[in-house]
Amino acid sequence: MRPIDPPYEPRVAELLAKLMPPDSGLEPLALFRLFAVHPELAERIRPFASGLLNHGLLSARDREIVIARTTAACDAEYEWGVHATFFAGSSGLGRDEYDVLAMGDALPEPDRVLVNAVDELLDAATLSDSTRSALATRYSDAQVIELVLLTGWYRSIATLINAARLPLEPWAATFPVRR
Repeated sequence: MRPIDPPYEPRVAELLAKLMPPDSGLEPLALFRLFAVHPELAERIRPFASGLLNHGLLSARDREIVIARTTAACDAEYEWGVHATFFAGSSGLGRDEYDVLAMGDALPEPDRVLVNAVDELLDAATLSDSTRSALATRYSDAQVIELVLLTGWYRSIATLINAARLPLEPWAATFPVRR
């Protein structure tokens, strides 16, 4: 599996334009060019992915904690690095916190519940009673459903990235080195 290279067919160019942030000034991401290998599937998943990333019920900070923990735990440095570069600061999550999540450490309360939830979902595909209870004190049922699907979506993305051995974007952050 390899991402497609330019020149792009008109349909693929249109798809890539929809997938990229407007006015980013960047070439289409390798991940998006990989999606474009199967344009019909890419068109079907785009609304779901965009909904999770841009129109969700979780705060930007909480969303990025879930994404950073999921992609780091799945060893998907490509996606972790894209998010650590694009969303650090603007999401309310600092680059140092992305690094903590990449190292497998937990953030302090109240963010620890998100880390625990992601770890449980990745390990057992379910939530313990104590984590469900902790989430219920902070989030609505709709937000918990979103958290579960967000974790699953980024696990799927991590699996695709790793299976394709997608090379890192040259401008993206890399995992910190454990000392």
